[in-house]
Amino acid sequence: MKTLIIIPAFNEEESLGPTVSRLTSTVPDADYLVVNDGSNDGTVQICRDNGYPFLDLPCNLGLAGAFQAGIKYAYRHGYDCAIQFDADGQHLPQYIHDLEKAVETSDIAIGSRFVNQPKGNSLRMFGSNIIQSAIKITTGQVIHDPTSGMRAFNKRIIKMLALDLNMGPEPDTVSYLIRAAHARVVEVPVQMAEREAGESYFNWKSSAKYMLRMTLSILFIQFFRKSLDGDAA
Repeated sequence: MKTLIIIPAFNEEESLGPTVSRLTSTVPDADYLVVNDGSNDGTVQICRDNGYPFLDLPCNLGLAGAFQAGIKYAYRHGYDCAIQFDADGQHLPQYIHDLEKAVETSDIAIGSRFVNQPKGNSLRMFGSNIIQSAIKITTGQVIHDPTSGMRAFNKRIIKMLALDLNMGPEPDTVSYLIRAAHARVVEVPVQMAEREAGESYFNWKSSAKYMLRMTLSILFIQFFRKSLDGDAA
């Protein structure tokens, strides 16, 4: 399977080098692409100095926009699998092959922290539970870790994500693809590390807005989007 690991990076000069080093030493056979999302630190210089393959976006698009830029690259270069992988060191590369294997028989594989482990009692986990419930209500499917950013997509989904501007790699898109394109979604048990350095895309205020936006989108907005039955085969 021809796999591209997409690494969106915003102000990750401290974390990017160690993250890429762990990735390439663990899965040396996989291609990867750093997407510099308009960083204002030394992220792009780290890429240049180390010879990392990268896209340099001229302005900050946010996580969804940066990942979609990588997805368009994956589509144009004929990749069979695209994997979203954080630049901050939280995602562990030893699970890459498990995700690849999962999308051999499914459309989307989510690296899940909570298949075999309970969630905590934080505000973020409360939001995750709300999104999980919204997905179950609208699709009938239980996704234990809907906000996990470690996701793999097969060739069929890569095409959909690349060609539709409204297809960010988010829980509402996953919910929509289950319902409208009959996407087969599986969860792969993973563990994740703590962020070591750098600047997160989310703070507590933006996280709360994100959870609310995702829930409203899953429950209401996605039902106004077109059916994808013709693309389901």
